[in-house]
Amino acid sequence: MSGLNAFQNEAQQQLAAGDVPAYIQVLGREARSAASELRRADTGLKNRALNAMALRLAASKRLILEANALDMQRGKESGLDAALLDRLSLDDQRIEAMIEGLHQVAALPDPVGEITDMRYRPSGIQVGKMRVPLGVIGIIYESRPNVTLEAASLCLKSGNACLLRGGSEASASNAAIGDCIQQGLADAGLPAASVQVVATTDRAAVGAMISMPDYVDVIIPRGGKSLIERISREATVPVIKHLDGVCHVYIDTTADPAKAMAIAVNAKTHRYGTCNTMETLLVDAPIADIVLPQLASAYAEHHVELRGCERTKALLPNVVLATEEDWAAEYLAPILAIKVVDGIDEAMRHIEQFGSHHTDAIVTQDYSLARRFMAEVDSSSVVVNASTRFADGFEYGLGAEIGISTDKLHARGPVGLEGLTTQKYIVFGDGQVRQ
Repeated sequence: MSGLNAFQNEAQQQLAAGDVPAYIQVLGREARSAASELRRADTGLKNRALNAMALRLAASKRLILEANALDMQRGKESGLDAALLDRLSLDDQRIEAMIEGLHQVAALPDPVGEITDMRYRPSGIQVGKMRVPLGVIGIIYESRPNVTLEAASLCLKSGNACLLRGGSEASASNAAIGDCIQQGLADAGLPAASVQVVATTDRAAVGAMISMPDYVDVIIPRGGKSLIERISREATVPVIKHLDGVCHVYIDTTADPAKAMAIAVNAKTHRYGTCNTMETLLVDAPIADIVLPQLASAYAEHHVELRGCERTKALLPNVVLATEEDWAAEYLAPILAIKVVDGIDEAMRHIEQFGSHHTDAIVTQDYSLARRFMAEVDSSSVVVNASTRFADGFEYGLGAEIGISTDKLHARGPVGLEGLTTQKYIVFGDGQVRQ
């Protein structure tokens, strides 16, 4: 415990002196040390820590709600809009969901140590792969204080130490949740530096975290486009990210009308503020005069504003004429762009030009067209005859996700526990030497 106190004192001294980069360096150094211990932690120990965190969270509910009330008051005074205030807000139900989330992560299979692809070579050696933690993960996020707990639980279960830097609007809530995490780690006998909540909202902390590859193995940003663009531009540490969720649904001529209707409505209206929400609807020209009036009526019931191409406007005179900017827009709002296209080739060209490689769907009864769409659309999730809203770690059976990646290295799509690990080759021999 004395070593831990010395580390905490050093960190606080650097922070009190205003030397934010030095403070982050101390956190990073200790996280690297904790990562070595976590590599040795078995599944039972990690699960004990997660369950201990859940108990601490339940016991500290009042303190967390009081801290969140401070954040909410500051948010209202600073003019945060209703959507951001909703993301920031905690109540009994949301805290119970956070506690349940910890138990769910504890119940997930542990990917660490899994050995696959074992095979004998002519020399007699056996070669395979073992799944191992990434090491130290830095997560930079905004608004939602529940991300503090989600990120901590997923990193811990996958054997990674983590540095968590939340937004200034949630600083009191994050600190209170961080205390519960620290207590849970101590209860299980794991190092406190396994999960560290950065205790400053100074922007210099972000700059330091993304530029110390000696201590941080990967950065995961969760927030607005400007934050992610900055991190992508300035980071010297690898980044797992997605910038936009410009998702499409293409309705082919052969589509089952009932399926097409249900999918197109759900993909847009199930939730507006998520990255897997459809932002552009593409409709094959031969069925546009049948499909679009029905969809327009359904969208009107949900108060969705429609912006369409000239062919769409000819069929739906009340729509707003779409501009070039609309095709690349991630609205995150009840607004939908609609384009009538001449077949799958034009639809795929449109997706390639304006999409964000996140999630794109086709509704069709033509198997060959479905196969083409899956093969040729270059997105992290490609969906056939289902809503884009399924592009989610829970829905994919990952149990939970730390985010969605549109990168191709090293993780793509929803990033769950396996995405927070990598693989190394392992070799078994019996005295063989290379000839």
